Amino acid sequence: MIAVIDYNAGNIRSVLYALERLGAEAVLTAEADRIRAADKVIFPGVGQASSTMAWLRAHGLDVLIRSLTQPVLGICLGMQLLCRHSEEGDTPCLDIIPAQVKRFVPRQGEKVPHMGWNTLQRVQGPLFDAEDEGAWMYFVHSFYVEKGPWTVAETEYILPFSAAVRHENFFATQFHPEKSGKAGMRVLRRFLEMD
Repeated sequence: MIAVIDYNAGNIRSVLYALERLGAEAVLTAEADRIRAADKVIFPGVGQASSTMAWLRAHGLDVLIRSLTQPVLGICLGMQLLCRHSEEGDTPCLDIIPAQVKRFVPRQGEKVPHMGWNTLQRVQGPLFDAEDEGAWMYFVHSFYVEKGPWTVAETEYILPFSAAVRHENFFATQFHPEKSGKAGMRVLRRFLEMD
């Protein structure tokens, strides 16, 4: 069973529909026991870092998420909240991935948020394989995770940044695999197939 963490964020239903298309049994829940018992956990969302972290703390989900030992996949805001700190609202985050989340600063009139399709570069498994090098994924974000040893895929918009990260059993994507067509579904399928 896949637990999709319900934490008052937007864009969760599209993740549930994608999991359904892949034949996965998934439940949307904020119940600690159900999340702990799940084979895998997905931490998706669209929203604002400081208000979301406040909600997680108020409901004890910050401590719960840090304690998880099964594979966990963060998506978009879920990825950013796994990091140490976000410039969005000067927010201390979950500090699972020792990375900073920074605001895009346009250099030559680029639009922020970064919205639309962009390609992956320098992909590394197990979420990705060779066919994902250059794959187009769908992004919507104004903040990005800096590159570092945690980076397992990059994208460039204004500057190169982490399109996906990994630390131990925690994986995350800045792009929305559930909205990225066949390439995104491959990423979700590989996550579901992890031991």
